[in-house]
Amino acid sequence: MTSYENLTDRTALITGAASGMGEAIARLLGASGARVALLSRRADRLTTLADKIIADGGRALAVPADLTDSASVDAAAARVRAEFGPVDLVVNNAGVMLPNPITDGREDQWQRMIDTNLVGALRVIRTFVPDLVESARAGRTADLVDISSIGAHMVFPNYAVYSATKAALTHLSASLRSELGPQDVRVTNIEPGATQTELTDHLDSAEMVAQLDALFTTTGLLSAEEIADVVGYVTSRPRHVNLRQIVVLPTRQA
Repeated sequence: MTSYENLTDRTALITGAASGMGEAIARLLGASGARVALLSRRADRLTTLADKIIADGGRALAVPADLTDSASVDAAAARVRAEFGPVDLVVNNAGVMLPNPITDGREDQWQRMIDTNLVGALRVIRTFVPDLVESARAGRTADLVDISSIGAHMVFPNYAVYSATKAALTHLSASLRSELGPQDVRVTNIEPGATQTELTDHLDSAEMVAQLDALFTTTGLLSAEEIADVVGYVTSRPRHVNLRQIVVLPTRQA
């Protein structure tokens, strides 16, 4: 696993940390010397991950939380600050992908994606941006990293609502740079292409699963660890350097 030594003693919060990219990001940051607060709804998996990071010599805290619930996010923030102090690195990674034709009218799925992918990220931003601003004011490096998707700007049939949530997150990241950049808080938006995660486990359509399998067979997949490496790289640059937008694709993906 790649390690970035100048991440030592930073305090990172990672949402969606129970699996996939979030888990890989947490492990990399932990191995690089950061204190890592792990947020997800799956308490058992968070505890297992925290135990692994600690066994490897890192510092980790499992914090079960539901990003669709403001009170849950507030409670998580209080616990993180009590254990680790203010956060100076936030990775908004939690997300859900539920593709279906728009004519299916799956309002339940639309709402779930909006609540998690966009409003959940906003709750995390609202809660932890004061920590980032204070860290930057004290002369420390401060980072907000939003994990979006190439769906934010590429068109895929049946992914209209998912892509809309990711487009909103990408534009939110760009807009926040105008607010936070002048306060020395870096904002980075990362848009992965085809990546091996558990997002496909949420699908309830055999047709959508088959379409993704066909795509992945053609393009190949990035690993979650490769996306984590990108996060480690951008957050370990000198504090006056902001890599604001990164698109990461398998070489064969157009």
